[in-house]
Amino acid sequence: MIRDLSLTLQAILDDPALAADFPELAAAQIAFERPSDTFTPGSATVDLFLFDIRENAELRSNEPVVTRTGIGELTLEKPPKRIACSYLVTAWATGGGDLALQEHRLLSQALQVLSRYPQIPPSFLRGKLIGQEPDLPVIVAHAEGVREPHEFWAAIGNKMRPAFILTATVSIPVFPAITAPEVISSAIHLDRMDVASSSPARFRFGGQVTDSGGNPVADADVKLLEANLLVRTDADGRYQIGAVAAGTYTLQVKKGAQTKTAGVTLPPGSGDRYDVQL
Repeated sequence: MIRDLSLTLQAILDDPALAADFPELAAAQIAFERPSDTFTPGSATVDLFLFDIRENAELRSNEPVVTRTGIGELTLEKPPKRIACSYLVTAWATGGGDLALQEHRLLSQALQVLSRYPQIPPSFLRGKLIGQEPDLPVIVAHAEGVREPHEFWAAIGNKMRPAFILTATVSIPVFPAITAPEVISSAIHLDRMDVASSSPARFRFGGQVTDSGGNPVADADVKLLEANLLVRTDADGRYQIGAVAAGTYTLQVKKGAQTKTAGVTLPPGSGDRYDVQL
């Protein structure tokens, strides 16, 4: 995943469309080496040194991702870790006069290009980052930077030189997905602490309304006749209704001129479902 992020940043800086406005950057090589005193590229180079990897706590989420993978089946995924990867971006010139000014120009062009994208566009994504959601946020030349630059450069074995920090956050799944049956009903028990016995359980249930082709029907009226309860289906044709006591009921579904009734038994037996096809 981190390798794919590096390849994604390389794709941004190697974009052929940059040649007209950023000729020096378009001609430069992209490297990911530690910029120590032994780093001596043979041609003009923009180096992105990955020096820090940590969780982005501000983007942490505890909400699971639930997807329907089949009839009566759900896949539950715990949210991925949001990992912030920080790169030290430096520029290196190798020939001609005013090497420092060449490096300043090259560094400023890299800064301009990378600052265009507060989120990385999908067209640049590589490997496992393709299709990743949410979008990958990018912070370029942020204020925190390196707190003690001279100590940082001494630690990587070189003298200070112009640089900026780029931080991109990726989503890394760390838990396997769990597949389980869909919950179609729930029981509600009401107890009083000052009374020995509890009240009878009441039930909520739900299902999906589809048309003859199996497509979900949104905004259909779903009514439990005996209990006089009415709800509407959502965009996926799903509904929930209750809570009612155990027993046998009549479910009436209406959409335009179409009407369908179905029997409902609570609590459900093995294999019972509350889906209705118009």
